[in-house]
Amino acid sequence: MSIARFTHVSEAQFAETSASMVNPMRLEEIPLPKRATAGSAGYDFTAPAETVIPAGGTALIPTGIRAEMEPGWVLILFPRSSLGFRHGVRLSNTAGVIDSDYAWAKNEGHIMVKLRNPSDHDVVIGRGERFCQGVFLPFGTAEEEETSGERMGGMGSTGR
Repeated sequence: MSIARFTHVSEAQFAETSASMVNPMRLEEIPLPKRATAGSAGYDFTAPAETVIPAGGTALIPTGIRAEMEPGWVLILFPRSSLGFRHGVRLSNTAGVIDSDYAWAKNEGHIMVKLRNPSDHDVVIGRGERFCQGVFLPFGTAEEEETSGERMGGMGSTGR
């Protein structure tokens, strides 16, 4: 059962958010997330440029990717196991929540991943390296009055 599809954001959106990257891939070179095996739950995201996460610091990676999904589904992002096991690297917000209406936000639903490095050494994510994974999950809702808010942006936008 297919409930979602990955696409690239526009060239303009990617250029705006990747301006600080050194030698990023061209947008069309960035592979759309995919599962490594038929039994994999996670869709691997690829770093579009070499990224150094300083010891005790953070790094923001614009993926160039957006996810369009059916209502009632959410994409949850996690670091790849190897980064966590080897270096303790994790997402700054623990797990990224990509809501089903995020794809139509002003930033085109551009998935941005902020990683935190708690170790005492810099961690380098290579250009083209798989660095995080997303898992689609269904979600339910509680009884509530009709929700009529409209998404405007990304991180924290619905609480403004």
